[in-house]
Amino acid sequence: MAVTDRFEEPVPVTNRQIDHAVRQEWGRVLAALLHRVRQIELAEDALQDAYVAALSHWPNHGMPKSPRAWLLRTAERKAIDAIRRAKVFQTKQQQLAILRELEGGAHDDDPSPFPDDRLKLIFTCCHPALPHEASVALTLKTICGLNTPQIARAFLVSETTMAQRIVRAKRKISVAGIPYTVPDAELWGERMAAVLAVIYFIFNEGYAALKGDTHARTDLCEEAIRLGRIVTGLVPAESEAAGLLALMLLHHSRRYARLGREGEIIPLDAQDRDKWEPDDIAEGLTHLMMAGDSASPGPYTLQASLSAVHARAKSFAETDWLTMIGLYDQLYAQNPSPVVLLNRAVAVSYSEGPQAGLAALKALEIEPRLAKYQPFHAARADMLARAGRNTEAHRAYDRALELTQNVAEREFLEKKRKSLTN
Repeated sequence: MAVTDRFEEPVPVTNRQIDHAVRQEWGRVLAALLHRVRQIELAEDALQDAYVAALSHWPNHGMPKSPRAWLLRTAERKAIDAIRRAKVFQTKQQQLAILRELEGGAHDDDPSPFPDDRLKLIFTCCHPALPHEASVALTLKTICGLNTPQIARAFLVSETTMAQRIVRAKRKISVAGIPYTVPDAELWGERMAAVLAVIYFIFNEGYAALKGDTHARTDLCEEAIRLGRIVTGLVPAESEAAGLLALMLLHHSRRYARLGREGEIIPLDAQDRDKWEPDDIAEGLTHLMMAGDSASPGPYTLQASLSAVHARAKSFAETDWLTMIGLYDQLYAQNPSPVVLLNRAVAVSYSEGPQAGLAALKALEIEPRLAKYQPFHAARADMLARAGRNTEAHRAYDRALELTQNVAEREFLEKKRKSLTN
């Protein structure tokens, strides 16, 4: 039976409201569309055309009762039109088969074991034929709606470098004819590292947003946790899936203590721990215990163990910094990242004093990947301030502010800089 478009009563709808509605549904609609057309550029172009159609149609007819359904139907029609218009088919028979399926509606039954369209497409896009970073970056941009600057920050590379990686990944998919199909269960393992990385990057962008007025985006954090729960259900024996879920829950437990009434940032040492969510902490520690059964804990489990040290401490002063330093050493052995050394240096600064922390940072000052990494300069400024080296701290805060695009972070750093006494 055909489904007709149903709209709310025609009321004024602004382009901003339309943009918000479309962005909210973008990932899920693209997931469903790509499952049907199996070509990333065709799906992206068709959905973009549907968005343009919404900008034209919705202001006159009101918001549809189901923006997702409207966008999917419209995008399907746009994809059909694009296939018909194409004069040269790279794989003509495949294109015609897709066209017949779209026109005949032979796509409603989905035998996939995945209970979630977005997670299904994350597994589909994290293809082992692509380099790990390329598949993760492409998935974050295509399915999760993150932009190139956000993804570049996650990988500590320039926006230009990241844009080139994404273009190359798309080109390889097209040239090699890599299929967008859901892998069989026995093949999930070879994609698991990339899938978990995608979920973690979604969480991180929500936990500390690159741009915008607010420091955190709870919706992204909760979406990542939701996906993490589904993955642990699908592969209960995967210890790193449990470790990642534990990590996200333990971090997310602090959400009501991290920001003040006006959205201002409250640092860890000033947070009211009574506002930390005990249910999230308990669930996180349970998953950490499950992940900890592994003989060799992976990087997500180690990071969750670090977060658990904070969760178990009754106050910031009672934090077991020596245990944290040891965990950072284990983490660095598995993941030799300058960010791990930066976080270790912060732990050293609280365990042995700010001068010791600054000494640990000294070797990182020549690390090119940290030159434009705001948290490095903010951490260095804080250590310099605690060491009483206010003139140097002022300059370090200036550099951190130059690299800050988030309003809440800017206000926090400016407040810290103003607190310095000469």
